[in-house]
Amino acid sequence: MKIVSLVPSITELLFDLGLKNQLVGRTKFCVHPMPQVKEIQQVGGTKNLHLDKIIQLSPDLIIANKEENLKEEIAVLQHKFDVLVTEVSTFEDNFKMIEKIGLLTNSTPKATLLNQEIKNEFNQLKNFKTTPSVLYLIWNQPIMSIGKDTFIHEMLGLAGFENCCAKFERYPEITDKMELNPAYIFLSSEPFPFKEKHLEIIHAKFPKAKCVFVNGEMFSWYGSRMKFAPKYFSSLRDSLGLNN
Repeated sequence: MKIVSLVPSITELLFDLGLKNQLVGRTKFCVHPMPQVKEIQQVGGTKNLHLDKIIQLSPDLIIANKEENLKEEIAVLQHKFDVLVTEVSTFEDNFKMIEKIGLLTNSTPKATLLNQEIKNEFNQLKNFKTTPSVLYLIWNQPIMSIGKDTFIHEMLGLAGFENCCAKFERYPEITDKMELNPAYIFLSSEPFPFKEKHLEIIHAKFPKAKCVFVNGEMFSWYGSRMKFAPKYFSSLRDSLGLNN
């Protein structure tokens, strides 16, 4: 079976399911696992695919994502190939996605073990004494956050934080009219790579909040990377003095 993955986190998942030799194409944003992933041919970005390259690879299965990839590009591929369009918005969605890919790629035993490993890691997270409010930022100019129907919202809750934009949907643009009073502002490393130079503007808008740079992969990557998230969440809470 020849597989093309159009989703960075699923590319990593395919490696962890022992499918490296079947993976023939990936996007330029598929950066894990390094350096092995460099051996797989690039087929463009998640939202600007090189359709000609994918067609030349003649894959048996293409794995896409409803949010990460463009509907128009996926529609073109669906006319020629078998395309699995995933949608992961919740914790449970992730397990169903891994199970589905395991079934389609004849790697069900490894998928089952991986799901159990992820569940075991999350079971290590204790009941939280405090669940401070967080404004999680994913974009700058315009400044954008995450709503209640996103995977990041789900992960914030599992990490013991309250999303102060939970009353909004998808990815709301932050305006001065919003009544937000977060204890923390999480500046994600992706999709927009927030840096120190952005702190002055953010702090001016929310002078009472503490700005914290966070690893976006731990909050937004589903698939096998989730097995690393609980330890990261615990470490993050420790650094903020929330586990005392």
